[in-house]
Amino acid sequence: MAGHEPYLLEIEAYLAACLGGRDLPENLIGACRYALLAGGKRLRPLLTMLCCECCGGERSLALPAGAAVEMIHAFSLVHDDLPAMDDDDLRRGRPTVHIKFSEAMAILAGDALQALAFDEICRSRVPPAQVATVIRELAEATSRMIAGQVHDTLGGLDPLDSPRRQLEIIHRNKTGALIRAACRMGAIVAAARQRELEAITRYGEAVGLMFQIVDDLIDVTQSPEHTGKATGKDKEAGKMTFPAVLGIEESKKEIDRLHGEAREALGVFEKRGAALSALAEYLATRTR
Repeated sequence: MAGHEPYLLEIEAYLAACLGGRDLPENLIGACRYALLAGGKRLRPLLTMLCCECCGGERSLALPAGAAVEMIHAFSLVHDDLPAMDDDDLRRGRPTVHIKFSEAMAILAGDALQALAFDEICRSRVPPAQVATVIRELAEATSRMIAGQVHDTLGGLDPLDSPRRQLEIIHRNKTGALIRAACRMGAIVAAARQRELEAITRYGEAVGLMFQIVDDLIDVTQSPEHTGKATGKDKEAGKMTFPAVLGIEESKKEIDRLHGEAREALGVFEKRGAALSALAEYLATRTR
């Protein structure tokens, strides 16, 4: 993501140090490192840092919270790739964790990353009250993410809801909840005023759903070679996606609408919102 290289370098260095000195089996740490340091956009910790800065905070204060949300994201990917879930062999151009290490180790590595995420927040330099609020924020988002995955794979949605409504429920939870939390955690660390927190929340909600719609479009329009992961599997599995329910053109219109919502939410920050606005632009137009 052009323009954010200093942030991304800080994030990578911090993540690499997170697993050091842990009293855990070396093979477990190795699997956790493989999952956590496999690259990727680092969108969630970047959002945490940018939202912290946007609300007047020092971005380094947001690193523990950003690392924690990335650990939860990594845990979810490890478990999503398992044969019992999406059964994927490739993630970011490399063998998935269960292919590289074993199914048992993949389950345990995901479990460990989830626990370590909350421990990482406790190492933060912000006041204890803010630490507690950030922990609650991430715990709620993690629960919502898991609920979204249940709806996506095992059902349980209200059959009277329209397909579009069902799709929004799935993805505002499965994908959107963690992105929303990443934004709010950055604002909380910065001790944002209520008006600022509300604006960041609106931005996070719009960007979170937009991110998933773009992902769905990528799955039907891009190749595995371009994306570094399997594509077309959602259609093969008969999963509900935005292109399947709305069509490609309507999905693009929805991306534009949500992009506009994200930009509008940042109005309260004036020039301070420029970096978040630029990131929303990138997320609306990305192809991988």
